[in-house]
Amino acid sequence: MQPLNLNDVIKFIEENIGEFHERRANSLQILKLTEVLKRKNPYLFKAKNINDAHDLVKLLLDAHLSSQEETVFGEFLEKLAIFVCGRVFDGRKSSAEGIDLEFTRDNILYVASVKSGPNWGNSNQILRMKDNFLKAIKILKTNNPKIHVIAVNGCCYGKNKKPEKGNYQKLCGQMFWEFISGN
Repeated sequence: MQPLNLNDVIKFIEENIGEFHERRANSLQILKLTEVLKRKNPYLFKAKNINDAHDLVKLLLDAHLSSQEETVFGEFLEKLAIFVCGRVFDGRKSSAEGIDLEFTRDNILYVASVKSGPNWGNSNQILRMKDNFLKAIKILKTNNPKIHVIAVNGCCYGKNKKPEKGNYQKLCGQMFWEFISGN
């Protein structure tokens, strides 16, 4: 374990946060009203009493930006987690499907799926994550049957009072950052 240099983290953020803003602006530049309208439920607009074009366009832009920002910022947080863990535990982006981060700590290999916050998915998405964990562990144990592997659903913000979830751990917010940074 190597101590985390917070100046390195600040530099990483300064060098990479611009991509978040660029992608946000680009998504607005290529946005086509006709395409957005095809994906929206017209009855919802009526139920919300949206009766003029200005209110409709504002609602559509707000919804698009919110969704886009969640995705792009989530990708930024994943990169930040990999960077931080890489500095401390030689963590790296995993090549396994659905696994974002792999690292060894205290003679245990951890495979992690990094999410923005604790309420990131529905039951099918959580089942897919669990399946991805099982597949990754199976492949890792094929080459080394004695290896101790633990799966982690790491959430960059939020809290979770019960981290043990059976076949994996769910670490949120400060618990997750302390886990991958040793700090």
